[in-house]
Amino acid sequence: MPVVVVANPKGGVGKSTLSTNIAGYFASQGHPVILGDTDRQESARLWLGLRPPAARAIGSWDTSSDVISRPPKGTTHAVLDTPAGLHGWRLNDVLKLADKIIVPLQPSVFDIFATRSFLDQLAEHRRAEGVQIGIVGMRVDARTKAAEQLHHFVDSLGFPVLGYLRDTQNYVHLAAHGLTLFDVAPGRVARDLEQWQGICAWLNS
Repeated sequence: MPVVVVANPKGGVGKSTLSTNIAGYFASQGHPVILGDTDRQESARLWLGLRPPAARAIGSWDTSSDVISRPPKGTTHAVLDTPAGLHGWRLNDVLKLADKIIVPLQPSVFDIFATRSFLDQLAEHRRAEGVQIGIVGMRVDARTKAAEQLHHFVDSLGFPVLGYLRDTQNYVHLAAHGLTLFDVAPGRVARDLEQWQGICAWLNS
């Protein structure tokens, strides 16, 4: 079972947005998927509670800030949302579970330097365990200088940039109803789905 972990020790970078939409993507492909949340704020768990019965099923993974159980049987894909300040033994426990790690990263110099030591740690883990690690630029226009600087920084660490997600209210409005880009008519969110193509290809690889 592939376990996708969304992690960045910095808060407010879009971890829950990525986690819920990844789970929504897997569900849209017909996979029995579960979503776990180790953040004390339980944003992903709250989102699951808002999800309408008519939407494709996404199960709840029984996790907490202190205990992460193994994914239950009967599911084929798992997504784990993680808290800000993830470090120490909690980070090590999360890394042991992960098959793929996605790091959401905003293209500001402050976000880049705040995440640098974390990415260095992930690079060491990748060399030791062979885990796949990818970066997603959040709230960024791929045509800007900021995106170019982000790409240059990530390239220096040897991580792929899977895509750049624009700053749009689509994510906010859908999340308020427990939905994702993959739950609505494609024409409503065509530009955003286009930005997800590289992420989805990586998730399937």
